[in-house]
Amino acid sequence: MISSMTGYGRGESSSESRSFLVEIKSVNHRYNDIIIRMPKKFSLFEEKIRKIIKKSIKRGRIEVYVTLEECKDDEVIIRPNLNIIEQYFNSLKEIKDRLQIDDDISLSQLTRFPDIFTIEHKEEEEDVIWETFQSALKQAIERLMEMRKAEGLKLAEDIKSRSNAIHNIVKEIESRTPIIVKEYCTKLYDRIKELTEDVIEIDEDRLAQEVSIYADKSNIAEEIVRLFSHLEQLNNITNEEGAVGRKLDFLIQEMNREINTIGSKSSDINISSMVIEIKSELEKIREQVQNIE
Repeated sequence: MISSMTGYGRGESSSESRSFLVEIKSVNHRYNDIIIRMPKKFSLFEEKIRKIIKKSIKRGRIEVYVTLEECKDDEVIIRPNLNIIEQYFNSLKEIKDRLQIDDDISLSQLTRFPDIFTIEHKEEEEDVIWETFQSALKQAIERLMEMRKAEGLKLAEDIKSRSNAIHNIVKEIESRTPIIVKEYCTKLYDRIKELTEDVIEIDEDRLAQEVSIYADKSNIAEEIVRLFSHLEQLNNITNEEGAVGRKLDFLIQEMNREINTIGSKSSDINISSMVIEIKSELEKIREQVQNIE
């Protein structure tokens, strides 16, 4: 079944040290445009996020929002910078010997200098962080897809309903087509009689030739056959899986072309009215198709 390009999904996942909240929303877009907003320190996951999203979503503007909550302070490792400490000690000892100072060099003196200690933040391994984050991401995508499919089901129902309405109107046009030629023949015959006031005898062969020319010019049988074929394709495509939005958009363009041809060929006021109805329904279908993946 078709999917809409509009939807929203939310996922959460936690570990002992952090909690992720992932929100994804999607709207209409011609291509697959993914925008990710997340804490800078996790930007290394950006390419992985894109790959996972593209597996499920083929079309639309996708906005991903990642919120991080640290569950506990980062563990730190403090190490003495022995090289620098040794240089400080040697420098103090040199001052003491040269100036003949009796004071001893104490530990408290050394620890007052900068860069005595190196502080390192102990981070979890990348795979462990990704596992937690990925769980929230997949939840969000799954819920987004559920909403897109539910919306797609409604779109499919609406399109099929309008397709059936168009089908019925085309059937009316088809049934009226042979009547038009007969009406034209009668009107032409009556008009000639009116203009000649029955003084001149009507040439039946000439009249038949004119009617034949009119019938040929106003023949819309091919357009009607193609319209029925397009309507059948429209219903079939709405039952397909995957990204079919562009295919549907092209099909609507073709249907518009056929109905425009029918409108230009026929001078019958009833058919012209039905052509307007069909074009109105096609425009509504086209608007719906813009929302389909």
